[in-house]
Amino acid sequence: MLGGCDWLGGEPDGRRESARDFPQADRPVSPIISTRYSSEEARDQLGEAEDIMDHAGAAPGMTVADIGAGEGYYTVRLAKRVGKDGRVLAEDIMPEAIDALGQRITRENWANVSVKLGTPDDPKLPEHSFDRVFMVHMYHEIEEPYAFLWHLRPALKPDGEVIVVDSDRPTSEHGTPPKLLACEFSSVGYQLVEMKPRPSSGGYLARFRTVGARPEPDEIRPCKLVKE
Repeated sequence: MLGGCDWLGGEPDGRRESARDFPQADRPVSPIISTRYSSEEARDQLGEAEDIMDHAGAAPGMTVADIGAGEGYYTVRLAKRVGKDGRVLAEDIMPEAIDALGQRITRENWANVSVKLGTPDDPKLPEHSFDRVFMVHMYHEIEEPYAFLWHLRPALKPDGEVIVVDSDRPTSEHGTPPKLLACEFSSVGYQLVEMKPRPSSGGYLARFRTVGARPEPDEIRPCKLVKE
């Protein structure tokens, strides 16, 4: 459980050079064990994507990003939702996932979708571009959350939102405690708009918007995970 936001000291070895200006997360990082959270058929039977897109306010004509797109479950459903006047950028850090997803996009003729290879500390999204950024069942896999969220901020439009869906369990067990999620986002200048429980998936949906100026990397106040 999270005991609030506290200063952390030190910088362990083995970090990416590009992330060393940012504080390191005081929590385990789940390994990427699959590009698929569950089968698409099973997820559709539960109405997962429609429910998430509805609550996120995804609408025709929007420009959205699917971070950690994997095999493209949300990518293609977002493409259908935003329509021919909208755009979807599917991002992943695994080249093989991007290659496979690119083939799917071509094969299924999703003309409003493009793909992008990011890095563990930078999604490399174009600035001032997105109405919504979706991060579904993947936040616990981000090894440098402060650097990642810092680089993500400029990609949002002024009224854009980041939508996070995750399970309410420790990051070592492929989830993120809600208080930890809110604290890490807040440290980089995001405001929690809503935290909605989703009992059917054992987790929640959270919506964030940016607030104030983006802090300098050395101004970021990291969160400390403590046991009660």
